[in-house]
Amino acid sequence: MKKASGIVRQLDQLGRVVLPIEMRRSLDIGVRDRVEITADNSGITLRKHETACVFCGAVRGLKDYQGKKICESCAREIGKL
Repeated sequence: MKKASGIVRQLDQLGRVVLPIEMRRSLDIGVRDRVEITADNSGITLRKHETACVFCGAVRGLKDYQGKKICESCAREIGKL
């Protein structure tokens, strides 16, 4: 389980929140980087978005296929069908 950071921020009038520089640095999130936002019953999660294989979620060895990213391993498996 992750330890809570103890940082509290207030939403502005447009619903925005500023991520503290310490967090952005520790997560290697830079200006203009994309952030993935997910939610479930326990809360909201923010993480740096990384392009991943549409089938398995791998982030290395990706190739473009009809506008989607697919890893070499999944491409081989599909080729066997």
